[in-house]
Parts: sequence; structure tokens; C-alpha cells
Amino acid sequence: MSERVAGTAAGNRTLAAAGAILIYAVIIGFTDNFVRVIAEQGGLWQFHATRSVMALTLFAVAAPLLGLRLWPRNPRAVAARSLVHGTAMLFYFGSLAFLPVAVVAAGLFTAPIFVLLLSRFAFGERIGPFRIMAVALGFLGTLMVLDPGEGSLSPVLIAPVIGGFLYALGNIATRRWCAGESAETLVAGFFGVLGIYGALGMAVLALAAPEVPGGTAGFVLRGWVWPSASFMGWTFVQAAGSLLGIVMMVKGYQMAEASRAAVFEYTILPCAAFWSWFLWGEMLGGRALLGIALIVAAGMLIALRRKG
Repeated sequence: MSERVAGTAAGNRTLAAAGAILIYAVIIGFTDNFVRVIAEQGGLWQFHATRSVMALTLFAVAAPLLGLRLWPRNPRAVAARSLVHGTAMLFYFGSLAFLPVAVVAAGLFTAPIFVLLLSRFAFGERIGPFRIMAVALGFLGTLMVLDPGEGSLSPVLIAPVIGGFLYALGNIATRRWCAGESAETLVAGFFGVLGIYGALGMAVLALAAPEVPGGTAGFVLRGWVWPSASFMGWTFVQAAGSLLGIVMMVKGYQMAEASRAAVFEYTILPCAAFWSWFLWGEMLGGRALLGIALIVAAGMLIALRRKG
């Protein structure tokens, strides 16, 4: 998912930024819809290990050609931040096998709400009435998307929100620990941690040898299997799509102030819903759509109201 970079002081190219971030949203919304195809044949841990090897190989090829700086200035800070963001993505991708992309993305995009709450209660920053209202809107929207009225909340429904909380911690770490790092350094660290997670997960499952359900139900418990051409192909699409999408998103944040660019990033929610409908014929209910709209509204209020 996103690696945010502050806008430059050279001015705002808002329309160009919107276009770049829209491309990011379209790409990520498309590729993430095919995690369910990957989940039918492989496991979460093998997916992360394979995707990370592919992404880091592409990075290694591109780095000398594009003059990218991959080695961190502060390795410990980048490693800690990558660990938090990587853990968030375990919850995100683990949920994609079981829930529509728009619902999972809505859970992840509760991150700005958690950033606000953590900033207030962990760091003592002031929160004004508008942003308090944003937290309330976002919380209501999250409840509507998860719809606990139909029964107790299952771990699958809660997992995207846990991902959003960890993603918020990662975003705070980006600002507080990694302000001097390049975007490519942070992205490379992110993929590196996910690759390590994937290798460790496969090793643990090889030792534990749990009974694995068939199809997508076995996504989290499935260890190493001989990869099919479909698994490798869609995993490569995921790796290449993630890199291209993040590059476009970073360009968007470079062309406009972060407060403006952050609003455009919410286009990933309707894009994900569109691809789910176009590819699989899935339609979200009115309650979930309204909940997503409230989460978007909360995020826009937080992004646009830096004070008050």
C-alpha cells in the first residue's frame, strides 16, 4: 500500500498530483483484486516471500539506471518502521482472500483516525472540534462497514482495522524516525521485511504441519507449495503493480502539499469497489457504501484541517 512523501515547497500542481494518485489507485485496486486467485493456489507467506524477491530484484535493476539510493541513513529506524508497516500488510493481504478489496481498504484507511488519536494520547498534540468530529465520523463508518449488528465480529472483519492501526504507527514512524530517508529506501525496507516474514512463516508451517483447508480458506495456514504458472504470474503482477503504483503515488505527493494529496489517495476505495464489480460482479450493500463514504469524509477532514 502507500509510502507518503511530503509535498515540495516549489508549489502545488494539484491537478497533476490528482492524476498521478488516481493512476496509483486504479493499479492497486486492480492488482489487489487478484490476491484471491493467488490465495486459491498458494499461501500468504509464500506470496510475500515471492513478491518481495520479485520487487527487490526490480529495484536492484532500476537503482543504477535511475540513480536510486536504497541504503538507509539510519538502518535501525528504517528497520523498525518497516517492521510495523510490514505487519500491517500481513493483516491487509491476509484479509483480501476473504473480503472484498473495498472493505479491506476501508479498514486500512482508518489509519488517519488512529494517527490522530495516537498523536493526541501518546504525544500530547491538541485535537480541535473538527478533527474530533472526524474521529467520530470515521468510527461510525468503520462500524457500518464491519456491520457487527449481524452477529459478533469475526477475526477476518477485525483484521483490516488492526492493519489500519499498525499502518498509522508506521506513518508516525515515517515522520518521526525516517524524515531524512528517500522514498525508495522506505519501500525497499518494506518489501525486505515482508520477504523475511514470508520465509519465517513458511519455516514455521513446515515444522508445525497444520491441516490446511482447500482453496482460499487455507491461505494463511498454507506453507510452501510448488508454484503454478498462475501463482507466479499474478504474484509478479502484484510486485510490479505495487512498485509502479507507489512510484505514481510518491510523484503525487511531490507535486502537491501532503494535505491535498492525502485527499486524492482515498480514490482507491471507489476504484477497488469498481474492480470488484467489474471483475467478479461483487456489489457492496448500501450500509457498507455509506460507511466507506463516512471514512473518506473523516480522512478528508483530518487531511484538510491541520489545526482545529
